[in-house]
Amino acid sequence: MSSQKKAYLALTVTSIVWGTTWVASKMGVKHMPAFELASIRQFLGGSIYVIFFLIKGEKLPTRKQFLWLIPMAFLMFVSANGIATYGLQFITSGLAALIAALYPLSVVLIERFYFKAIKITAPTLIGLLLGLLGIGFIFYKDSLQVHGSNYMLGVGLSMFAMFCWSIGSILIARNKTDMNAYNSIGWQMLISAACMALYTLYSGNYIPFNQIPAISWGAIIYMVIGGSIFAFVSFIYSMKHLHPAIASLYAYINPIVAIWVGSLLLGEAMTWNSIIGTICTLVGVYLVNRSLKKQKDPVEAISDADAM
Repeated sequence: MSSQKKAYLALTVTSIVWGTTWVASKMGVKHMPAFELASIRQFLGGSIYVIFFLIKGEKLPTRKQFLWLIPMAFLMFVSANGIATYGLQFITSGLAALIAALYPLSVVLIERFYFKAIKITAPTLIGLLLGLLGIGFIFYKDSLQVHGSNYMLGVGLSMFAMFCWSIGSILIARNKTDMNAYNSIGWQMLISAACMALYTLYSGNYIPFNQIPAISWGAIIYMVIGGSIFAFVSFIYSMKHLHPAIASLYAYINPIVAIWVGSLLLGEAMTWNSIIGTICTLVGVYLVNRSLKKQKDPVEAISDADAM
């Protein structure tokens, strides 16, 4: 098999696995507290990354690097991943994945109004409007009637998590460190795991390890092995052997995968509202992402949003 065919296969794996991790997370939180699940997931994933780089000869982070890693861990993995996992209790996995995919829109707004670094061109404005219209179209009619009052809470938590991820992504792009980016992710995962574990112990909202059901352990293992390792390696391979515009298509496929798989495995309703809203949102995200690349701002299509 040629390198290009392998790269397309890797792109397919990335799109499917990262899309289905939302469904796995939803299955996990049905049977155990969300922050406990997120803590275990980040601990196992972070341990794999950190051990790998230690074996390769990477040094432990310096005091200065730790002072950078701690706030980033709170933004990227406690406030973003942890709260997104908690919000999954109230909304569908497909909608959670779609909201996470909105982060280029919030990046544009932050970059424009805080850093004055982005020009709002016509395609950017159309993309922003389409993205917001798509999300609104999905839950406007049936949010309270079908899903109950907690539905809006879930949407709000997911939006907050996405916003935190956007801020963290901008800070990473604008403040380069001398630490390997993937090693940094591993340490951030470990720090966030410790923080969320302390919270679960303090709040008393946890279950003993021996009482965690098999379905939740299965979801955690799938997210760690499939999402954090297998799909991530596939993503790096596709980025090296495909044009960036093609390799980044996974970001638009993930929510579609989450919606379809969620409807098949979890019985999540897939209405015309959700289909039309998804199309509008993804077209909007594509237009905004494209405008970021053309303007060559420091934050250009930050591509690790699906680590959420």
